[in-house]
Amino acid sequence: MLDLGLTKMAVIGVVSLVVLGPERLPHVARTAGALFGRAQRYINEVKDEVTREIEFKELHQVKSELVAAAANVESAIHENLLEQEATLKEAWNGGPAASPDAGEGAMQLPAPETVTWGSRIVAAAPKRRNWRGHRTATPSWYKRAAANRRRVQSVAARVARHSSAYPVVKQGFFNV
Repeated sequence: MLDLGLTKMAVIGVVSLVVLGPERLPHVARTAGALFGRAQRYINEVKDEVTREIEFKELHQVKSELVAAAANVESAIHENLLEQEATLKEAWNGGPAASPDAGEGAMQLPAPETVTWGSRIVAAAPKRRNWRGHRTATPSWYKRAAANRRRVQSVAARVARHSSAYPVVKQGFFNV
C-alpha cells in the first residue's frame, strides 16, 4: 500500500493542524482512521475471497481426477467380473460359454427365493417375522425371580414381616 514513514506522518500532522485547526482535527482524524480501517478490511476480504477461489479450483481439479480414477477402477472391476463369469459358465456347462442372446440355449439362473442342492431345487426358508418382539420379551428366569414381588412394601411393613427372625431388644434412654 502506501509507504508512510514517521517523518511523512509528522509532516501530514503539522499541515493538517495548520489547515484544519485544533477544533476540527480530532474529528477528522477519527473519520480518517475509520475510513482507513474500513479500506483495510475490504482489501483483506478481497484477498481471502481470491484465496478461497484458488483453493476451490484446486479442490475441483482433485475431485475430477478422483472421479476419473474411480471410473477407471470400476470399469476394470466390471471387465474382470465379466471374464470370471464367462469362465464360471464355461466350467459349469463343460463347454464354451453361451452368448447372452442365445435364447433358450442360455443357462437359466434359479430365482432368488430358491436354492439348488445337487439336482433338486429347494425353497429357501421363510424370513422370520416379529424378531424384535422376541428380543424384548421378558425372560422366564426373571419372571421366576420377581414372582414374589407383586406390590411395594413400606419400610415399616418389611420390619414387621421380618421382625420374628431377630430377637427383640428393648432399648430405652438408659439401656444403651
